[in-house]
Amino acid sequence: MNAANSLTPRSELTFRGVLIGIVITVVFTAANVYFGLKAGLTFSTSIPAAVISMAILKAMRDATIQENNIVQTVASAAGTLSSIIFVLPGLVIVGYWTGFPFWTSAAICATGGILGVMYTIPLRRALVTDSDLPYPEGVACAEVLKVGAGEAQGDEAEQVETGGAGLKAVVWGSIVSAAFYVVVQTKVFASSVTDYFRVGSGKAGASGFDFGLSFALFAIGHLVGLWVGVAMLVGALIGWAWAVPYFTHLHWAAGAASVVAQDGWSHYVRFIGAGTIGVAAIWTLAKLVKPLASGLAGAMRASRARKAGTLDQLPRTEHDMPIGMVGLISLVCMIPIAYLLWHFAVNNGLGGATATLVVGGVVFVILLSFLVSAVCGYMAGLIGSSNSPLSGIGILVVVIAALLLVVGVKPFLPAGADKALVGFALFITSIVFAVASIANNNLQDLKTGQLVDATPSLQQWALVIGVLAGAVVIPPVMDLLQHTYGFLGAPGADPSRALPAPQAGLISALAKGVITGNVPWDMIGLGAGIGVAIIILDEVLGLAKKGPRLPPLAVGLGIYLPTSTTLMVVVGALVGAWFDRHAERGPRAEATRQLGVLLASGLIVGESLLAVIFAGVVGFSGKQNPIAVVGDSFATPAIWIGGIVFAVTIALLYRWIIRMARSASAA
Repeated sequence: MNAANSLTPRSELTFRGVLIGIVITVVFTAANVYFGLKAGLTFSTSIPAAVISMAILKAMRDATIQENNIVQTVASAAGTLSSIIFVLPGLVIVGYWTGFPFWTSAAICATGGILGVMYTIPLRRALVTDSDLPYPEGVACAEVLKVGAGEAQGDEAEQVETGGAGLKAVVWGSIVSAAFYVVVQTKVFASSVTDYFRVGSGKAGASGFDFGLSFALFAIGHLVGLWVGVAMLVGALIGWAWAVPYFTHLHWAAGAASVVAQDGWSHYVRFIGAGTIGVAAIWTLAKLVKPLASGLAGAMRASRARKAGTLDQLPRTEHDMPIGMVGLISLVCMIPIAYLLWHFAVNNGLGGATATLVVGGVVFVILLSFLVSAVCGYMAGLIGSSNSPLSGIGILVVVIAALLLVVGVKPFLPAGADKALVGFALFITSIVFAVASIANNNLQDLKTGQLVDATPSLQQWALVIGVLAGAVVIPPVMDLLQHTYGFLGAPGADPSRALPAPQAGLISALAKGVITGNVPWDMIGLGAGIGVAIIILDEVLGLAKKGPRLPPLAVGLGIYLPTSTTLMVVVGALVGAWFDRHAERGPRAEATRQLGVLLASGLIVGESLLAVIFAGVVGFSGKQNPIAVVGDSFATPAIWIGGIVFAVTIALLYRWIIRMARSASAA
């Protein structure tokens, strides 16, 4: 019997697994909150959690791969919920909060997170079961779990022995990326190869590039594939070869090229990227209507089978949480959401519009949450949770919320209500954003579950547990950081100590701009036009069936994300495509490609684990560079040394993988 259809009882959702997941959650979530506020980045904790889980459960009896999967599911759900730091600190920055009230903040995280889990259940069939999206981090996590469990990968006839070659690929990939990350923190290796310059003569514009020397980003590129990488390169070229030089010339400013270029990207190009992502998101949702309807029909079939007592006749992959329970839990979540909106309105000078804000707000949360769940799930499937531009979704949601407030509420309030409306826009956006952040990760986890023969319903309950754990951890950590450091731009914050919280600052500024009538609609409209053009081009390319594609969302990502993220992903995609084609010319091509996936998985594991540990070291030491051994004067040699070592290491790793595949095939 096929493993996917086997319903043999086994350990899966266990007390010890949940407990281990919650313990890992506390550490990873706290580190992610600090790292996100400090650097504007969060990272998926799925793979690090899976590695730690395997190490712990291996010493216990009767541990299964599915139980390990539950541990990483709990930990990653809580870890991804920390992305709420992209919006919620905006309430402190605009002066509405002086800290993070525990029950209110926890309720936002919990209700939004649980709603995100519920929305991803019908989306699972549309975006995971019946989809060919790559889900790079979900696939990588599944491979790590399989290697740890000693299970075979792929067709046995095309198999490199996992216990030997596959495990070596994961372990050495992890060691190499971890070691490189540590040396980067000493500043002996540069973290990136960067150059900014003026373009043209006279009042010249500026541009530049930033290749982040990150094995994790390189590995993401390998996993997402060639055409997603090419699309991101097209977006980066639109942003940095045209838009940044053009707008920095049009709005000329004196100063260093790096400062001018970054200002041009922040003030103009990111809004172009947001417009492109918005149009691509709408198009993506339109294309999902048919598979989504099919997914809902599948959920209803499973529900009928459950009621008829024939659920055991369906494959394990059809065992979702009952659709009736999904609907009931979703409706129950609306009760605390309505209370939160009412409480904010009556306590912040908006009492005259309370009914409109509560009723309209609940409808807004229901509709926008489902929209962003579908879009975020698709983006995570395309390029991975860690690189999915959640802040771009936050921008779109806060713009829509603020516009609706301007049109439907502001005319009926007395003068001087703008500040309260800005606060309400951020408040309701934070609820929708909690839904988005969970959807951004959960489908990745469910993809991992599909690949390791997990029971979807049990994994979905584990996701709920992870959300509740994260909702308890996140508010006190944010409150501690607020009172210790403060946020840049917040009233009374010391700029020399304050955490930048870049996304929260941008989103709060945007909310204020829309409500006060000062927002760059021209940039967003330009981005929307670019998005339409890319959609048309991609559909034309798709007529050839086999050939190049240009995924519109990936192009939008290339415009919106900094080059420190996109360019190394592009390099990884190109090298990964070369490796796959090279593998096709040799014996056992599928097994060789699988070793490449395992190597990429290991590269993600090593850097992810060290990033979590180092974020904690920075937080507890209070030093930005606690293990630096050289100063800024070594910056130029560090670029050359780091860049050369990175390139040589990549070449050696792939050469080693190819030789190992040949040796295993010969044996």
